[in-house]
Amino acid sequence: MRIFDPHIHMTSRTTDDYEAMHAAGVRAVVEPAFWLGQPRTSVGSFVDYFDSLVGWEPFRAAQFGIRHHCTIALNPKEANDPRCAEVLDVLPRYLAKDGVVAVGEVGYDSMTDAEEKAFQAQLQLALEHDLPVMVHTPHRDKAAGTRRTLDVVRESGIAPERVVVDHLNEMTVGLVHDAGAWMGFSIYPDTKMDEHRMVRILQEHGTERVLVNSAADWGRSDVLKTRRTGEAMLAAGYDEDAVDQVLWRNPVAFYGQSGRLVLDETGPADASATFLGSSVLRGSREG
Repeated sequence: MRIFDPHIHMTSRTTDDYEAMHAAGVRAVVEPAFWLGQPRTSVGSFVDYFDSLVGWEPFRAAQFGIRHHCTIALNPKEANDPRCAEVLDVLPRYLAKDGVVAVGEVGYDSMTDAEEKAFQAQLQLALEHDLPVMVHTPHRDKAAGTRRTLDVVRESGIAPERVVVDHLNEMTVGLVHDAGAWMGFSIYPDTKMDEHRMVRILQEHGTERVLVNSAADWGRSDVLKTRRTGEAMLAAGYDEDAVDQVLWRNPVAFYGQSGRLVLDETGPADASATFLGSSVLRGSREG
């Protein structure tokens, strides 16, 4: 089973997670820019974070045989903080970089005016940089947020097939399906969507334009939920080709629209490799 996790926050995870993911079949990931868990208080903290997404983290992933890509954006939650407004001004220099395969996560958290302004601005940046978009739907009042999301996407002029609307559930999948956008599902241990509910959604709506992700971060989450979804699909009677479509070919098709995916084998890790003088190793390996 080959797996491309299209939404996972590896900055929050350990090298043990990378090893477990590789053993489970994960060979590529996309890491969307998101919030730290506590407020960032200056533009400089975003710059350092974005630098790590296009530098250190791809290096770290490669040491475990996994290709790392990212999406860059001012996320909805932090769009409400006026101290972060200038982040929009630094985004263009990152959206031009190799390895950046979409603008995201953008969209709504609490559906405020500030979030909508940032959302609209970043959709325009996506058009200017010819990049797809990853949209975050709010955790509260999700149906209304999804409907408004689709309205804003439509008003922006961006083609729906270049947008993935993420964190969907049974109440919102139909809206996104009918709009022609890609449907994203975050599979969690005890919230949002689990792998068995995901299989039922696939049975109802099909396997086209579906992205299944773990969205694993610093909270309670599981980096192997993509694998568990594939196993649940097989147990429900899907064949290996259908699993491959959902867990590999679909994310390749969506993010491939950026023209920046690199999916060749990374090869065995070089224990002596460093990034700006830093290694994933700890302690001497001599003797």
